Order: sequence, then structure tokens, then C-alpha cells
Amino acid sequence: MSARVNTVLLPEPIEDEARKLLEERGVSILQSQSTKPEAVRPLLEMADAVVLRTGIRMSAELIECGSRLAAISRTGAGFDNVDTDSATRMGVIVSSSVGANTYTVAEHTLALILALAKQLQALDRETRAGNFRIRYSYLPRDLRGATLGTIGFGRIGREVAHKCATALGMKVLAFDTYISDAAMERDRSWVKFCGLEELLESADVVTIHIPLTAETKGLLDSQRIARMRKGALIVNTSRGGIVDEGSLADALARGNLGGAGIDVFEQEPPPTSNPLLAAPAAILTPHAAALTEECVRRMAVLAVERVLDQFDGFIPENVANPEVLTSPRWSNLRRREDQQR
Repeated sequence: MSARVNTVLLPEPIEDEARKLLEERGVSILQSQSTKPEAVRPLLEMADAVVLRTGIRMSAELIECGSRLAAISRTGAGFDNVDTDSATRMGVIVSSSVGANTYTVAEHTLALILALAKQLQALDRETRAGNFRIRYSYLPRDLRGATLGTIGFGRIGREVAHKCATALGMKVLAFDTYISDAAMERDRSWVKFCGLEELLESADVVTIHIPLTAETKGLLDSQRIARMRKGALIVNTSRGGIVDEGSLADALARGNLGGAGIDVFEQEPPPTSNPLLAAPAAILTPHAAALTEECVRRMAVLAVERVLDQFDGFIPENVANPEVLTSPRWSNLRRREDQQR
């Protein structure tokens, strides 16, 4: 009697290199024709794993349809479109490609910081309009010697801060409630760790690198935005909902802030009523900080490799719900490094 072939559901297409890995292993691929729940739901009944992009949320209702489901592997770094509590209850291992987009998102963040500081949008607009004398308005500002405040000092936050310190000569403040003492000690020579209020009051540029949780939702509300220095710049390439968009747009309109670089929105795509769309001091990008061809390919390949690892009896990397590994269902899984000893 032949062994059952593992089946992987793709709610959205993935990059050719990643799909080829599945095909080479003889895995059965279910490609959904739509990301609508009603299209994905019946396919889940046949799936052992899901390689998940961002077009659909794996809700409790969907996860519970997967009687064979063993893995949900995110191509992205976050897993806010997965009900991890439900996955854990169902014994489903959730993992993500955290770390794969670090340098890509950091580059996008730096691009926004530099574009805002050097007033590239305004200078481009005026030059095209024939106002060459705009050069005498001295709109750009120096960043050397200015203070960067990073909210969140994980992989991306630290990378942005390090580049700003070493390449641009900026001073660095960092706020992170979850950073370890060892990590702080490692970087104390070039970073001052402080509270959120001190950071907001002292930084010339504030950059956000934290996940969206119940704790961080609305973290930068009208009162905290009001604490920021006049003319300060704010950049968010993490998640929408952390910054109150109405309060931010108001601060920009009043001239209290010098500019904002926003890649993420509370509602995506943002509705036409979103006040940031009309804010001339804001540079807006469509949640694209990690979406280079190279990064998307890398994240998809890693997502597939984690699924194949699990099929081979190994614990996949970057498990988002490690408590699920205590389930008897996964007593046979081993760490790959243990095999190499």
C-alpha cells in the first residue's frame, strides 16, 4: 500500500522557485482560484499544509475545516492574518519567514527617512513646475548629529538604527519593552535606551518597528504625537493601527511635524476618506517595504522549506506558537541540529 502524498494548499500563487521545490518533492499542490473564504474552505479539507501570503486571513472557522491540517507557513515575517490561538487548539504549527525581510524593509525605511529629510517630493514638484529658485528656500535638512528614535529594537529596528548611526552619523534612542538585558548591554556604546515619552520628546526622526497587538494598537495617539518635537519626522514601516492616522494628518496639516513616511495603514487599501491621502507632507507607499522581487522570492522559498522540513519530521524554524509542540501529535518531531550531532 503506497504512502499518502502530502498536499499543500496555496490560497494565492507563490514564486516559481518556491513552487518548484514542492513539485520536485512530489507534493500535491492545491491552487485556489480565489482568496475568498468560500473558495478556500473546501480545499482546506484536503490540505496538510498551507503556504500563506497576505490575501486571506486564516480564521478559526477556516482552520477548523482542516481536519488534516498540520502547518500554516507564512511567506511574510508577521502572522497577524492567522488565528494562532485556534491553530494551537487544532494542533497546527504556525511559522513565518521572520528575518528574511530585515534588510529589505530597513532599506525602504532609510529611503523614506532620507526622502523626507531632503524634501525630495517638494523639490521635484517645484523643479518640474519651473520654480528652480526653490533651491534658495533651503528645504533639505542635515541628518548628521540629529537624533533617531526607534520604537522597537528587533532585527529591523536595530538594522535601521545601526545604519543611521554609522552611515549618517545620527544619535540613537531606542524604546523596546521586550528587549533583553544582554541585548541592551551589547549596544549601549551607541544606543541610549529610554522610555517612550523621552524618545518622542527628544527625537528628530521617529521610526516604528513593532508588531500590531492589543498593547500597541493606537500607541501613538494624539497626546503622544503632540509630545513630538516641532518639525520632527515619523516613519512607519511596521503595521497600520499603531499610529492614529487622523491625529498624524492633523499634526502634519498644522505644521507641528515636518513629514511622515507611511508604508502601512489601519485599513488596506486606505479608503479615500483617509486624511493622510491629502497630506502633502506625507510620503505614502502601499505596504511595499518588503516587496522587492528578491525578498518575495526569498520569503516564499523559506515558507516552502519549513513545510517540507515538517513533512520530513523536523521542527520548522520560526514557530509562532511553540506551545503547540507539546502536543502528542508532534512528539515525533526533532530538531534538525540534533540529527547533525
